[in-house]
Amino acid sequence: MTYSRAAVRPNAASTLAALGSWYWIGVAAGVGAALGVLAQGVLRDPRFAWPAAAAAAAAAGYAIADWFGAAAGLVGAVLAALGTLPVVRGALARGGTRGGTAALVAGAAVVIALLALIPVLGYLLALALPAVGARLRRRRGDRHAGLRILARD
Repeated sequence: MTYSRAAVRPNAASTLAALGSWYWIGVAAGVGAALGVLAQGVLRDPRFAWPAAAAAAAAAGYAIADWFGAAAGLVGAVLAALGTLPVVRGALARGGTRGGTAALVAGAAVVIALLALIPVLGYLLALALPAVGARLRRRRGDRHAGLRILARD
């Protein structure tokens, strides 16, 4: 069976059209999550990172899928920045450099943006990043519990 370029083009266009707006809203949420991760990694302070991420993600989401995309991008950015905060603070507290942490987090943001192009994964990324951050925050207090027991003697 051979495929010609003329036969492939109509199928590709109809497949993309069949995905509908839910796909593009998911892409906007994933790109917003990537921008939230990037802003938190580069700016470090949530007072500056979250508004910058929200504004950039809302603009990108609007460009991708109008107002629904802007809302999805905004929510994705805020959730992702919230989830990335313990990672960035923990890396800097353990002796990581600002530039190195920003570069690694920027690389992760690029991967998140590319993964957002997979259908439904943009929604999942926007929801999973705050869960990862909450898990890291919860784990932080139990890390040295055994050493406290030894110190009582």
